[in-house]
Amino acid sequence: MNNSPNDGDVFAQLDAALAKRRTADPAQSYTAALYAGGVTAITDKISEESAEVVEAAHGDDHHLIHEVADLWFHCMVLLQSRGLDSAAVQSELARRFGVSGHVEKAARSGGDTAQD
Repeated sequence: MNNSPNDGDVFAQLDAALAKRRTADPAQSYTAALYAGGVTAITDKISEESAEVVEAAHGDDHHLIHEVADLWFHCMVLLQSRGLDSAAVQSELARRFGVSGHVEKAARSGGDTAQD
């Protein structure tokens, strides 16, 4: 049986699956074990996956895609651990869409971009 999403928003479907794993048995679920380890366990994994993305950036495209998927997955686990989901990140990206990165950064820091 293939449990892969076949239509719709894969992020929303993954959010739902990750939410269910919050109450799963950590001995039976990798994701539940991450939740059980708390933010430190999750962020340690994100650090590891981030380094793997950087390394994969110098290799073939398939490996890079694989590592970015791992990183995004673990970031989504972190969001879920905080009661958030990918829709919150999508909303933030939508808010920034069409805004210069320099302007957006200055608005967040409250400062002039020349100083950033």
